[in-house]
Amino acid sequence: MNIDFNLFMNDVVQQARNEIVAAGYTQLTTPEEVDETLNKKGTTLVMINSVCGCAGGIARPAAAHAVHYDKRPDQFVTVFAGQDKEATASAREMFTGYPPSSPSFALLKDGKLMTMVERHEIEGHDPMSVVSKLQAAFDEYCEEI
Repeated sequence: MNIDFNLFMNDVVQQARNEIVAAGYTQLTTPEEVDETLNKKGTTLVMINSVCGCAGGIARPAAAHAVHYDKRPDQFVTVFAGQDKEATASAREMFTGYPPSSPSFALLKDGKLMTMVERHEIEGHDPMSVVSKLQAAFDEYCEEI
């Protein structure tokens, strides 16, 4: 059996994109979209998406659940590490003090990084423990909807 690896990866990437968009996140695919969106007034949760197992099994399910909380960011957005490389690099420029990490989450307020949930806080954990970390950040930095 001959499997076209690129075709397979395109399917995996598209499924990962569809999952996070269905959860209510807006994809940012260019540096211009990132700059415009992340510098807005208010709070923004950025999910740095990837195709790894911990993204699919932990981070994206946590991201989907996190949108259903009384206190939550004004906007939910995502960049895709390894796919939309320039957009991801542009977002990571705002995450000062943190090494590149995917999957991960960054919470910004008025264009300033407030906190991150890094890969080491996702990988090997269950989705609800990641949701709890996100909700703790929302409680601290976001307004009740």
